[in-house]
Parts: sequence; C-alpha cells; structure tokens
Amino acid sequence: MAAATTALSSSSISMLDSSLEVDKLTSEIFSILETKFLFGYEDPKLSLPQIPLQDMRSGKHVTGKVRILSIDGTAATDGVLAAKSLSHLESSLRLKSGNSNARISDFFDVVAGSGVGGILAALLFTSRGGGAPIFTADEALKFVTENRKMIFRSSSGGVLRRMFRRSKNEKKMFRKVFGESTLKDTVKAVLIPCFDLTTRSPFVFSRADAVEIDGYDFKMADVCLATSADPTVVGAIEMSSVDRQTKIAGVGGGVVMNNPTAAAITHVLNNKQEFPFCNGVEDLIVVSLGNGESDFGAGDLTSSPARRAVQIAGEGASDLVDQVVSMAFGQSRTSNYVRIQANGNGKFGKKFNNSSIGDKKNLLSLAEDMLAQKNIESVLFEGKRLAESTNLAKLEVFAGELIKEQERRKTSILPTVALKQGSPSSPRTSSATTLSTTSSY
Repeated sequence: MAAATTALSSSSISMLDSSLEVDKLTSEIFSILETKFLFGYEDPKLSLPQIPLQDMRSGKHVTGKVRILSIDGTAATDGVLAAKSLSHLESSLRLKSGNSNARISDFFDVVAGSGVGGILAALLFTSRGGGAPIFTADEALKFVTENRKMIFRSSSGGVLRRMFRRSKNEKKMFRKVFGESTLKDTVKAVLIPCFDLTTRSPFVFSRADAVEIDGYDFKMADVCLATSADPTVVGAIEMSSVDRQTKIAGVGGGVVMNNPTAAAITHVLNNKQEFPFCNGVEDLIVVSLGNGESDFGAGDLTSSPARRAVQIAGEGASDLVDQVVSMAFGQSRTSNYVRIQANGNGKFGKKFNNSSIGDKKNLLSLAEDMLAQKNIESVLFEGKRLAESTNLAKLEVFAGELIKEQERRKTSILPTVALKQGSPSSPRTSSATTLSTTSSY
C-alpha cells in the first residue's frame, strides 16, 4: 500500500510539473498573439511556434531573462570606478566561461550609459565592420584614466578658451577612436542620454530609433561629446544626425539622467518588438554601476560652485533611482539586481579631492579600495543597511548569473531577444521598435 502511495505521489508530481510547463508555454503563446494583435507585424520568427509535445514536457526553458548593464555618469571618480568594475567583470566572465576572448557585450542585451557611462557604453558596444566591439574592458579603463582630465576637468584660462580647447581636442580624440561609426554600428541595444537645449527636454540616443526611423542615427563620436558635455565648463554641443534631418544642442547626460537604470528597464518592458517575452522585473538581470560619491565637505578646489551643484544633484538622483529600482525588484533584488557603488564614508572623497588625483596609479588604487567596500543598499520595507558582500564579491556572483543565463538560452524554446537589423526607412508604429528583419538571441 505504501509503495502504491509513493508511486501515485511521484506520478502526481510529474503530472503537475508537466501541467505547469504547458501552462507557462500557453501563457507565452497568448503573449505572441497579443503582440501580433497590438502591433500587427508578420515576422515569421514570432509567429506561433511549432513546438513538439516532448519539448513541452522536457523541462526546457521557454525563454530567458533580458540582461541589462547600466553605467552612471560622472561622480567622484570620473568614471574610473565603473571602468574598473567592468574590467573585473570581464575578467571574471572570461575565467568562468573558459573563453579568453569573451567581451562584456557578449553577456548583455542592453546597455545604458550617461556621461562617462555613455562613453564606456560606446567603447564596449560599438563595432567596426560588424566585428567585435572596438575596445575590451581593460582598454576602456585605460582610455578613461588617461583622458579623464581632457574630458571632465576644466582647463586654465577663460570660458572661450576652455570651450575652444575642449571642442577641438576632445572631438579629435573621439573621431580617432570611433571613426565614422554610428549608433547603427552598436552590437546590442544602446541608450545614451543628454539634455537638448533646443527643445529644453531630455534626448536619448537609441540604437532602436537609429535603425527604425530616419533622422535618429548619430555618429558615436558626437554622441560621446554630447553626453559628457559639462554645461558649467563648455556649454552645449551642436550636432546633427547623419542625414542632417535632426539637430540638437546637447549637454551632459548626468544633468538629466545620471543613473539611467530606470530608463533602461522601462525601454525593455515597453519594447515588445525586441523583447517580446519580458513582462516584469522577474524577467530581468540588471547590473548597475556607480562612480563613487563625493565628500563635498573636503573642499574640492578644482570645482566651481556651479559644477559642484550639478554633481550633487546627479549623485542624489542616482541614489534615488537605485532605491526605487531596488524596491521594484522586491524579493528578487538579490538575484536579479546588483548595484556597485562606493559607500560614501568620506575618506575616499577626500583623497579624490586631493591634488594627487592626477596620479594614475593612485587613482586605480583608490578604485580598487572602493570595490573592496561593502555598499549601502536599500532593503524592502527596512530602509538601508550595509551589504553583506563587498562590491567585488557581488560582481563575481553576478558574473556567474550572466553565464548561467547564457547557458540557459541554449535550451530555451523561444528567443529572448529579437534585435532589429531592418531598413532605416521602416515606418514607426510605437515608442518601441518594430520588427522587420531580426537577429535572435
């Protein structure tokens, strides 16, 4: 009798598992039908799949999770903390995956970067001739540390001299790096914000817009100039789209969106064409990289009051976005969302405000110290507390999660991402991109 009961229980459990899998698949199929009804596309890759019954019961994943990388704008470290975090993350991904040539872009579907974060996003996700991105994470770290004074610090002399020198030298630098590459040459979905003084509103450089509609493809060199432009030092960057149809006067992304994590999440959740099966934060893996917090009481003699005010506002907004996003993830916060940031305890800010900041070796050492810190994190209904793990340990854990997702997709029934590669003349039918020609991931 006991044996019969055990057999019956095992059979019941097996039937329940199969039922749950079929119910999940049914939900995904209805999602396809809903999307077809709302947006009216006829792409064969998103028509109802012919999935064998054995696959429904095999335990295969229906689809994967969308992986988002978000990089803050300028703060205490002028991008070095985020760049060092990316260097460690890429090294960990190479080690854990066994692929010595792995890139950051191989393990993310979306990147959003503001200010220096936008520059890092461009360096790590822009290719030439359809190949691998032009920079590794180590090369991007070297680029930021060697050029940070030109990009982020005001030079001596009057306003006109500062504007002229920045415009001439930095444009030459970015042109040398990116050549004629544009938003269409990025290998994954890219979002880089600035503030357009022409319309007095935020403007987001988006690969999806560049591919979908005329007038929204910009050269990556110009995108980097606009998102990193400090309004207190150089004013706006006058620029045009590749086809000259759209003109903007862009100032730094850190002014309007220093932490672009929320914008990236919103883009994915509302873009059913490229991310057709992503319905909530439980379908996301998000890595958000901060750039340290300043100790303004230490007295930064190199910054004007206006520049310090912009920096304070940007850092405060970044912390607020982190708190809101952390609350949105709720109980899945520890497995689906990680925030890498210095804890702002003061000693690091004083060191960064010291004249020795110009020393490259010292700067990299301080970034290593920040990664060894335990960050202050938001906890659902419990305010804030010191994290249990260091920033470096959290990067190691999430490197493993990113690789697990990469492996999970090999057995997924449906594609997680359908990144559009279509004609630039395709009609715009929604705030997200439409599907004509796609590559699936």
